[in-house]
Amino acid sequence: MKKNILFLFFFFVVSAKSQTENIIIVTTDGFRWQEVFNGMDTAIAKQWKFNHGDSLEIYQHYWSSDLNERRKKLMPFLWNTIATKGQVYGNRNEGNNINVFNPHWFSYPGYSELLCGFVDTSINSNKYPNNPHSSLLEFFNKQPALKNKVAAFGAWDAFDRILNKERSKIPIINAYDTCGGNHPSSNEKLINEMLHNSVKVLGTEECLDVYTHYEALEYLKKNKPKVLYISYGETDEWAHDSKYRNYLDAAHQVDAYLEQLWNYVQADPQYRNKTTLLITVDHGRGDIKKDEWTSHNNKIKGSDQIWFAVMGPHISAKGEIKNSVQLYQQQLAATMAQIMGYQFKCEHPVAPAIASVIKKS
Repeated sequence: MKKNILFLFFFFVVSAKSQTENIIIVTTDGFRWQEVFNGMDTAIAKQWKFNHGDSLEIYQHYWSSDLNERRKKLMPFLWNTIATKGQVYGNRNEGNNINVFNPHWFSYPGYSELLCGFVDTSINSNKYPNNPHSSLLEFFNKQPALKNKVAAFGAWDAFDRILNKERSKIPIINAYDTCGGNHPSSNEKLINEMLHNSVKVLGTEECLDVYTHYEALEYLKKNKPKVLYISYGETDEWAHDSKYRNYLDAAHQVDAYLEQLWNYVQADPQYRNKTTLLITVDHGRGDIKKDEWTSHNNKIKGSDQIWFAVMGPHISAKGEIKNSVQLYQQQLAATMAQIMGYQFKCEHPVAPAIASVIKKS
């Protein structure tokens, strides 16, 4: 039934050249739509095992009795800027439903679906080897106008496999990789030194988001890519660790990172009014049983529920999308390709784009 619904979407091809010449794609791992649209969840925040005796600080930072103000406290840039100039999808309270299409509901399958526009059900582990399927980033890197102008940064080291670094030849900096190559800038040298002298709070497979962010920001300033992918991971890590304040703080910080990225591109002549910013997630989390907010898999209801937001020169300023609709994660790859003026074609099928996102010329 889902497949039939999916392919009813009209595949709109942009007839005129897109105004977007650059795209920044951002993911924040496993951040729930519930907090995006409703703000902090008091049913979680009031529980000692999730607030660790610090509910007062959570309430001081993120609580308001007014829903609109509450969600702005958590993600001010999303709601004050992206929702004003772009579009925000996934509020299931309004019947605006976005789901993953893969049957597994965790990270590697989710990132593969998002970036390949295609679901391979055999990708069923976070330890899965190199992705056999071409990603949108690999497709972009094959286009003459974008060749060697594509890069990816991830807090989690699995992106070498998800994006198949060996085959794609895309610059991918993950976890504790050194940034800057053979000629690092002074900022990159400092980032590398801090990264490798830091306490490995999340283990050796994943670094804190602050390092990933400043690596990517420095790369943006130094190399001026046309396609940049950044994956932040702390929202997922703190949720798994049952630390709700840290989870909210991480999301609030990602929102600040988005603002910093946007302010930079809007101040740079190469990027100003020529760049689209899209943010989404790889999977959802539990909610019906509040104790399950910490986890996600196909046995935890709601783990397939996601959201996304987008803003740019070829994006209609529609704000929060409240119409009843069913969309899927795998549609975003073709949508991002169309935003850049391309039709994503490769060796595997690609789900159709979301036609309503892009302005009709």
